[in-house]
Amino acid sequence: MEKSLKNRILDTLQESGLVEKKNLKYVLDEARRRTEGDIIKFLSDSGIVSDRDLLAVLSLESGIPSIDMSRVTLDKEVMDLVPEKLARRHCVAVLSKSGTILTLAISDPTDIYAIDDVKTITGCDVKLVLASHRDLQKAIVSFYGAEEEAISAIIGEEEEMEAGVEVVGKAEAIDETEMTRESAAAPIAKMVNLIISEAIKKRASDIHLEPQEKSLRVRYRVDGKLQPAFELPRENQNAILARLKIMSNLDITETRMPQDGRFRIKMEKKEIDFRVSVLPASYGNKIVLRLLDKESLSIGLEKLGFLPGPLADFKEALSRPFGIILVTGPTGSGKSTTLYSILTEMNVPERNIITVEDPVEYQVPGITQIAARPDIGLDFASGLRAILRQSPDVIMVGEIRDLETADIAIKASLTGHMVLSTLHTNDAVGAITRLVNMGVEPFLVASSLVLACAQRLLRKICPHCKTEEKIPEEVLKEITEKYPEAAGVEKFYTGSGCSMCNGTGYLGRLGTLETLLVDDRIRDMINKRKSEGEIREYLTSKGVRTLRENAMIKFIKGWTSLEEVLRVT
Repeated sequence: MEKSLKNRILDTLQESGLVEKKNLKYVLDEARRRTEGDIIKFLSDSGIVSDRDLLAVLSLESGIPSIDMSRVTLDKEVMDLVPEKLARRHCVAVLSKSGTILTLAISDPTDIYAIDDVKTITGCDVKLVLASHRDLQKAIVSFYGAEEEAISAIIGEEEEMEAGVEVVGKAEAIDETEMTRESAAAPIAKMVNLIISEAIKKRASDIHLEPQEKSLRVRYRVDGKLQPAFELPRENQNAILARLKIMSNLDITETRMPQDGRFRIKMEKKEIDFRVSVLPASYGNKIVLRLLDKESLSIGLEKLGFLPGPLADFKEALSRPFGIILVTGPTGSGKSTTLYSILTEMNVPERNIITVEDPVEYQVPGITQIAARPDIGLDFASGLRAILRQSPDVIMVGEIRDLETADIAIKASLTGHMVLSTLHTNDAVGAITRLVNMGVEPFLVASSLVLACAQRLLRKICPHCKTEEKIPEEVLKEITEKYPEAAGVEKFYTGSGCSMCNGTGYLGRLGTLETLLVDDRIRDMINKRKSEGEIREYLTSKGVRTLRENAMIKFIKGWTSLEEVLRVT
């Protein structure tokens, strides 16, 4: 009698030494207990057999070709042929449709129920390809997003709460022991882990947990834009927030004052730091988590998306032995990433690099980093004075906020140090005016300033749904007349929205930079207190491009959309 496919798979796993015979009973018993007898799912989930080896055996015994799901982009039109619940329940994905034949990715070729359900619902014949269970799950979650049922299932694990009367308008009494116990419970820990893992999968830069009147709202900031993620029950709010506070080593009983903390997690062999900010709000503490991925620091200036002109100005400034370099722009414009990329490039054993920051965002080996503590008198100015007694070569000051800090930083740059810092101004020329308005003497600004630059971040068009954009004739004429790079360009692009970019049309960001490299003429203009307009006219005559003009070049090259350029600049 011919063996079933499942038995042939088990035999091959034994013969190849992937599962020892003595362990087979354990595998069968555990599969029955944990996955209702689904041996293949159990083998994949448990890690007893690697995904690659298991896929090879399945393909060999079933005669079905295998596919790498990480290289596949799921198409909404064909995925919509089967209901989302069915795709999630059976862990299948429709890859294509040709006539009445569907190509279906599946992890278990013995799952006849999944195959029959797809045939019945679509009325089509099915051609199978194999993919690992883990990769298929990732592709499905990436396509549909996190399953709301996953949240419901986690919440359902908690014991039912007794009905009670909610007192509106009164301050809540915090029971520290009870809250600590609740926050450590498995459902709450799982919920927090799900919120964090989903944020990492979606490439979020921030996680916002916002207590509302009847729920706890969770939103992710992806490529600079906030997107709704989950609405969690209000009864879980205190336990979730307490869990995050405990992870961040914060006082869970303090609900009236802002708090700051941090923690680190390891996910898929990657370490990610989280900076945590707690703010008292109407319905409880709002928590914002900033994700800080160290891998973004080592990418180098060349890969931040700057055009050759501004990049050359930056490198010219960095080649100087001393002076001050200022990066300006609003919060979230990538100033810290740019400065850390510079520091990482300059971080060699021959240099003593010291920073004073509020707070320390990225912890970089080989660099001495000081966290400002204004509450105990350690502000930027006092920290900078202490740094100068440590024989530094390169100094980074988180931000120049007042005259005292500006004065010390400028004098440090005039005594043989390279100083990097940030300012909140709209453009590069505004940095000069800002320093003078703070009270710094113009001759000191002229002598010390090497480079001022203004930075913004533009969202990149998603390569998976990049489509041609029709530009109005008058706009096209203006672009062609103003930008020589537009000559001969026939197509302009935008993103139509797909599963890979969560329907936004954008995937990732790139920097756009406006630079002011100080030369003798600009020094003279600063000393004579010339206006911003006059300095800008001189820069224009030299061919230096503004933020808007730099961003327009990126649009012409097809990297971003016209809408994004107009939004950001």
